[in-house]
Amino acid sequence: MLATLVDAPFHRADWIFEEKYDGVRMLAYKEGSRVSLISRNAIDRTERYPEIAKAVQKVAADTLLLDGEVVVFDSKNVSRFQLLQRGKGKPEYAIFDCLYKDGKDMRREPLALRRQVLEGLPHLEGNLRISAKLAADGIKAFRIASQRGLEGVIGKNLNSIYESRRSVEWLKVKIHHEQEFVIGGFTKPKGSRTDFGALLLGVHDQKGLHFAGKVGTGFDDETLKRLRRKFRSLIQKQSPFSEETGERDATFLKPALVAQISFTEWTKDDKLRHPVYLGLREDKKANEVRRQG
Repeated sequence: MLATLVDAPFHRADWIFEEKYDGVRMLAYKEGSRVSLISRNAIDRTERYPEIAKAVQKVAADTLLLDGEVVVFDSKNVSRFQLLQRGKGKPEYAIFDCLYKDGKDMRREPLALRRQVLEGLPHLEGNLRISAKLAADGIKAFRIASQRGLEGVIGKNLNSIYESRRSVEWLKVKIHHEQEFVIGGFTKPKGSRTDFGALLLGVHDQKGLHFAGKVGTGFDDETLKRLRRKFRSLIQKQSPFSEETGERDATFLKPALVAQISFTEWTKDDKLRHPVYLGLREDKKANEVRRQG
């Protein structure tokens, strides 16, 4: 179940307002002692996060299906995708839903009951945590999130069932602009920079892959080298973008990789202002990337 993005904070009765995490969405399946961690694009990530799998294994339930986000928190207890992507810090599983428990399919039950079952699970410890409720009032929750520097707030209708689609029963409000972009090419490095200068970014629209600008900050030397290796098999002569980029020294790529980008705003000509590279999104398909907001 995916949340719909809205422009402004709000409050509604019988809704819960949770912290919006900056990580990777993950389903956790438990059948006896066997645990599988499955990403949003159906890739098994159990071996990548063994500590989380072991923690789920210890939860006292014969069968279990949990929905949550794999995250890494910084020193201020704020989740940072960049830390997770670079393998820095302790991966944790922030759980916000229980879809199946001990033979009972709970997806048709209201969120209020599913949350109650989740909060009552014994041995939910170690690398596991229940998603944080910020405040009963949505406006206050947004204010708290802003003060703490969180990514945003997710409001959920406590009477809603679980549906495997984007829904208006879950609504998200972002504090910082951040979303996925397709990498369609790169420019030559300048000065002391190695491997490449900037990434050319795009989002899909009715005309094709719209050129949204380029990002040249947020890279360390290790990231530059790792990305350059990934680019080798994707280089192509033709531009994947539906319009001119204006970059004479660009090397174009097959639009297969997805980057997470932070930025201040969209400009009037639909380009990114002050973008910063955060990491690759292996859990998102390039052909699904659209502009958000």
